[in-house]
Amino acid sequence: MPDAPVITRFAPSPTGHLHIGGVRTALFCWAFARGHGGRFVLRIEDTDQKRSSEDAARGILEDLAWLGIGWDDGPELGGIGGDARGIGPYYQAQRLEIYQRFLDRMLETGLAYPAFETGDELAAMRAAAQGRKETFCYRRRADYDRGAALAEMRRREAAGEPFVVRFRMPGEPVRVADTVLGDIDFDEQHTDDFVLRKADGYPTYHFAVVIDDELMGVTHVLRGQEHLNNTPRHVALQHALTHEDGTPFRTPVYAHLPLIFNSDGSKMSKRDKDKAVRRVALADDSSKGVAADLVGRGEFDAWQADKTRQLPPEKLHALAVVFSLELPEIDVEDFRRSGYLPPVLCNYLALLGWNPGMKNADGTDLDRFDMAFLCEHFAIERIGKSNSKFDRDKLAAFNQSAIAAMAPGDFAGVLRAWCERYDAGLLTELGDRFGLGAAAIQPRVKTLSQCREPIAFALIADEAVVFDEQAVKKALHKGEPSGLAVLADFRDTLAGVDPFEPAPIEEAVKAFCEGRGLGMGKIAQPLRVAVTGGTVSPGLGDTLALVGKSGVLARIDRCLRECAG
Repeated sequence: MPDAPVITRFAPSPTGHLHIGGVRTALFCWAFARGHGGRFVLRIEDTDQKRSSEDAARGILEDLAWLGIGWDDGPELGGIGGDARGIGPYYQAQRLEIYQRFLDRMLETGLAYPAFETGDELAAMRAAAQGRKETFCYRRRADYDRGAALAEMRRREAAGEPFVVRFRMPGEPVRVADTVLGDIDFDEQHTDDFVLRKADGYPTYHFAVVIDDELMGVTHVLRGQEHLNNTPRHVALQHALTHEDGTPFRTPVYAHLPLIFNSDGSKMSKRDKDKAVRRVALADDSSKGVAADLVGRGEFDAWQADKTRQLPPEKLHALAVVFSLELPEIDVEDFRRSGYLPPVLCNYLALLGWNPGMKNADGTDLDRFDMAFLCEHFAIERIGKSNSKFDRDKLAAFNQSAIAAMAPGDFAGVLRAWCERYDAGLLTELGDRFGLGAAAIQPRVKTLSQCREPIAFALIADEAVVFDEQAVKKALHKGEPSGLAVLADFRDTLAGVDPFEPAPIEEAVKAFCEGRGLGMGKIAQPLRVAVTGGTVSPGLGDTLALVGKSGVLARIDRCLRECAG
C-alpha cells in the first residue's frame, strides 16, 4: 500500500492487566505512525467473552494514557481517541453485524462452510494424526455435500444448536513478506481450514482481525513473533476477501518483533508472579496455613492442586506482602506500583529489539532519549531479529538517573501522585513535612516505591530510635573531645535555630564548627547517630528539619542519657 497514509494499530484482548510486551508493541506502532504523520488505532479484541472484562479494557486504556501512548482512533478516555474517521466501533463485540455480512457472502460463494464435529470428534481426529506421527491439519472431506451442510446449518440456526464456520483454504503454500524476518513460505500444515466463527456465534481472532484491519485502513502491522504462525492464515484471508463492490482486500506490511525474555532466558510471562508466590506459600505447612487463611480455603486448595491456575493479582500481592516477597514486574501496573517513571519505561522498552544506531559525544551508544526522539528516529529497518532480555538493573539505573535530574518541585508532584495511589499512609505520616521528605528522598532512590527507606528515621517515634552499637562507639565515644561532648555542647545552639529549616540548620552547624575549630564530621556524625540511630542519612539539614526541632532535641537528650557509658 505505497500510496496510503501510514496507519498502525494496537489490538489487545481485555483479559487482564496490560503485559509489558504488549506495551512495547503499542509503543513501536505509535512511534512509527507519529514519525510518518499517520494515525494510531486502538482496538479492543473482546470476542473471547468468557475471559474479557470491561474493567480490564478500561485498565488497558488507562495504562497506555499513563505511559503517554495516545491513540487517534479508538475508545475515548480523557480527550484521547474518538471516531473522527467513522470506522468504529472499536470493541469487536460491538461489530458482530459487520463480521456476519462478510461471513454470509463467504458462505454464498463457497469460501466458507459450516462444520459440525463435536469436541470429542476433533480430539479423536487429533489423536489419530498423532498416531500416524503427523501434524493435525483440518481439511474438508472430499465427499463433503455443500447443499446438505447448508441445510443442516439453517436447521441448527433455527433450533439454536451450535456449529462453527470454517474458511476453505486454497490448499497451496502461503508466502508472508515480513520486513524484519524476510519472506517466509508456509506449507499446507500451517494452512488448515481454520474456524472463522465459533460455536458461540462470535468471530475468531483470525477472522475479526483481518476484517477490522482492512476496514480501519491499517497499512502496517507490528506485533510480536508469537503471532508469526497466525500470519499465513491472515494473508490467505486477505487474498480471498473482497468488498461488496469487488475491491480486493489489501495486505498490510508486516513486521514481527523479537520476543522479550527474563534475564535468565525464560519467557517473560504473567505466570512469573504466580510461580514466585507458589515457591513461598507452598513451602511448608505453616506457609500453607497462612496462605489459605488469606486466600480462602476453597480457592487455595484449587490453586494448590492445579499448577496452571493463577490467583487474582490482588491476592498475589497480598501474599507477597505477608511473605515479604518482591514480585517480578510483568504488567504495566507492576511497574507503576514499583515507581518507575513513564518516559523511562518507554525509553527502556524501545531498546528491546530496536536501537537508534547513534553515538553519544563520547563514542558510547546513545540509549537515553525521550518520546519525541523515538518518534523522529524509529524505523522498522532497525528492528532486530534476536530476542531481547529484560534487564531490571539497567531499567532501575535509567530510572534513578531520571529521578535525580528532575526539578525538586516536579519530583515532589510525581511522588505525591504515586503516594496517593499506592501509599496514602505516607502522606498522612509526613503531613506538612512532605516537601522536606521529598527533598530527602529524591537523590537516594531508584524507584518511587523505595521512598520510605531514606526517611524511615522520621516516621518512627522518638523513643523508637535504636542506636547502633558500632556507630555509637565510633561517632560518640572516640576522639577528643568525644562526640558525646560535642553533641551536648551543640544541643543548646540547635535549640535556638529558628526557623528550623535545612539552610539555617546547615549554617548553625557550620558556624559552630568554625567557632571551635572542628571539622564538620565531628558534629555531623554524632547528630546522625542521635537522630537516626546510625551514621548514614540524607543531608544533615534535611535530616534534622524532617524530624523537627522538638523531636531532634528529644532524641539528642535520650542519646546523651543512654549512650553516655
